[in-house]
Amino acid sequence: MAANPELLKYLQTRRSVPLAFLEEPGPTKEELNTLLEIGLRVPDHAKLNPWRLVIIEGEARRAAGERLAEIVRGRNPELSEEKLEVERNWFLPAPLTIGVISSPVSHPKVVEIEQILSAGAVALNLVHGANALGYAAHWVTRWFAYDAEAAAMLGAREGEQFVAFVHVGTPQTRLEDKPKPDMDKLVSYWNG
Repeated sequence: MAANPELLKYLQTRRSVPLAFLEEPGPTKEELNTLLEIGLRVPDHAKLNPWRLVIIEGEARRAAGERLAEIVRGRNPELSEEKLEVERNWFLPAPLTIGVISSPVSHPKVVEIEQILSAGAVALNLVHGANALGYAAHWVTRWFAYDAEAAAMLGAREGEQFVAFVHVGTPQTRLEDKPKPDMDKLVSYWNG
């Protein structure tokens, strides 16, 4: 395989763009299909496909936020409208959100954690794919990724769990480079 300096530079400088700075336009239908192909091209021991994706776009973004606010209000009826508005607007302003669900299957050789990591790889590939298409992305999870009622409302089935919500859109800001991790503290070499 030939060296790819452009890819190397991209991987060394990639930045997430926070949801608040992602706006229209989002990917076209054709670009979305390309993005999904990239997202699903991950390590997958035994070809189990232990993940699923849920697309939230268009008016569904507002509807999902309304449903989240209903869940929150049902649990805390005295919560302020201001706080409920945060839930209503969570899937805005990004034009596209892709929910990544870990959907592990029973297999004698492929343990569940390996399948969950494969779902995480899908999320990271979606981030890279969005950038490759000229968009920006932000991988987040919030309470509704781990809340059974909210996760089910958003499309998770019994035995499944959201591992990521990847928000995709056109970046409205350029972020400075982030500090690099201290490799001396984080990397060791095993020598027997």
